[in-house]
Amino acid sequence: YLLSGIGKIEMSMASTTQLYNPRQAKWSERLIDALGLPNAIFPEVAAPATTLGPLKPGLAAETGLGKLNVVASLSHDTACAVAACPAEDERWAYISSGTWSLMGLEIPEPIITDACRELNFTNEIGYGGSIRLLKNIIGLWLVQECRRAWAAQGNEYSYADLAEQAAAAEPYVSVLNPSDPRFLAPDDMPQRIADTCRETGQPIPWTPGAVVRCALESLSLLYARTLRESEKLVGWRANTVHVVGGGSRNELLNQLTADAANIRVVAGPAEATASGNILVQAIAAGAVKDLAEARKIVRNSFDTKTFEPNPSEAIEAARTRFNQL
Repeated sequence: YLLSGIGKIEMSMASTTQLYNPRQAKWSERLIDALGLPNAIFPEVAAPATTLGPLKPGLAAETGLGKLNVVASLSHDTACAVAACPAEDERWAYISSGTWSLMGLEIPEPIITDACRELNFTNEIGYGGSIRLLKNIIGLWLVQECRRAWAAQGNEYSYADLAEQAAAAEPYVSVLNPSDPRFLAPDDMPQRIADTCRETGQPIPWTPGAVVRCALESLSLLYARTLRESEKLVGWRANTVHVVGGGSRNELLNQLTADAANIRVVAGPAEATASGNILVQAIAAGAVKDLAEARKIVRNSFDTKTFEPNPSEAIEAARTRFNQL
């Protein structure tokens, strides 16, 4: 609005409000009325890649940018990241990986069922009316908080240092549920992980490598469970998980995810959010034909790395313990 003077909300952002009906592709008047909110405050919804109009004349003159068009691209960061997944087929999953992980499937129609609600999945809208059936789960938060706690104690570790130590640590010694509410608040995360392992009768990881390995292995098991839940909702199996965002640089987690979910993992690009936004703008400008071409551009423009699964009895034993938590 400040750039163009046109007050609209882009569809991917509207769909995250829980007041937008993804099946009818409009605001849910029933929910809005139930909350006692005035309908007038909800703006018109613009589809992704909508050209709203030219830059305001005053801004054009002030910035020297001239008659640029203002585009409602994909406003939501996860929608942008998923648009930039270098996928080639229809049956794939994604993880937008960072402090938090957004994991799910891209599907043509929303799934609004009791099962979907009970599993805590949401239906958010992506480019072209696609649906991002996803769950918002914890990501690398545990590792980030561990690193912060160690730094406060005078032990500075880079993420590369921690990854190297974790890779050398003994595998699948202890597991925890990363979604446990006890891990949400910032605090002494290594101690909290140790306390959790003690309470569940498992060996306590004391070294940084063992702590990080415990966190990453547990996260990979949570990813695997989430993948199976999403596949159950749609009735088909994915053949690839695309990991995008900053967390895609964590090669140990990528391999652990492939192993735990018994699925091929393709990591990258790390800057998927910015890439997806730019590519949808290019679609709006007519420089890119459609999303399929945009994803081909991603495949041809960024280096990705593939991780093949290595299932083992140790993983299955750890999964059994994980499912009992």
